[in-house]
Amino acid sequence: MATSLPAGSVPVLPTVDDIASAAERLAGVAVHTPLVSSARLDAITGGRVFLKPEPLQRTGSFKFRGAYNRISRIAESERAGGVVACSSGNHAQGVAAAATLMGMRSVIVMPKDAPAMKKARTIAFGGEVVEYDRESEDRDAIAGSIARERGAIYVPPYDDFHIIAGQGTVGYEIAQDLETLDIAPDVVIANTSGGGLISGIALAIKARFPEARVMTAEPAGFDDHARSFRSGGRERNNRVSGSICDALMAATPGELTFEITSRIVGEGVSATDEEVERAVAFAFEELKLVVEPGGAVALAAVLAGRVDLRGKVAAVVLSGGNVDAAVFNRCLAAGRA
Repeated sequence: MATSLPAGSVPVLPTVDDIASAAERLAGVAVHTPLVSSARLDAITGGRVFLKPEPLQRTGSFKFRGAYNRISRIAESERAGGVVACSSGNHAQGVAAAATLMGMRSVIVMPKDAPAMKKARTIAFGGEVVEYDRESEDRDAIAGSIARERGAIYVPPYDDFHIIAGQGTVGYEIAQDLETLDIAPDVVIANTSGGGLISGIALAIKARFPEARVMTAEPAGFDDHARSFRSGGRERNNRVSGSICDALMAATPGELTFEITSRIVGEGVSATDEEVERAVAFAFEELKLVVEPGGAVALAAVLAGRVDLRGKVAAVVLSGGNVDAAVFNRCLAAGRA
């Protein structure tokens, strides 16, 4: 159920104060994930790299942050019909877990080819899964029909004020923790699909470190943000599937998110599936972290030298760790090849 701004309207966008409010709401519910480093990664890049491991987050990805911030703000009088969402897996789990915590029902519209583990975990968190074919069916239409039939409230994956603010707590924590170390970042890079995470991070980082560069990282062939930055308009991907990074295949940047990123991000990099596989293996072998392919694209771009970090301080977001065993083993094998 895509949202669309009326022609000529001025969107209401979150600020760092809204992100701070989200951080207060998430305190004690979400995990304040630490910054971790790797001597080998620093040696490879020639810089000082801090990694933000959201696989350690509740439900295994950053998505819980935005989902809980949005769902917890629904008035009690409006909760009876529950919530409905569309997701390939991480938003699904975040919404299911957040709704269950709030005593609400949740229905998640998921593609048939979503990882089996993500479907199973969504159900385990209390969600009802409705499958669709991403090549031939419209998930927004399906979600809209469910919302009307059940009186459910739609929770978007990224193009929503409170979702963006919630995801922005990733950047808020990065800024807090680097300030504690008396370190200013030169570059912050995050995996990007619809743009909720990167837009929230950009708002938080730029508020404290206005000189820092904030960059998107996307799978090769699904680099709609990078292309949109170059053209000045919201570009669409030519495909809806075909990447190992199942979490990062939104068709085009969100309207609200692009309003933010086009102003304060403006640059992006990409990584191939093979580079992503090697990054997943690197994270496991060097950091002892399980990172899903979509959560490793920023790290993959860094390892591939797409961003010059020589003499610089960088923060790189590992956005999720929900990966099927077969895919994970494939990545480990590729890393050893």
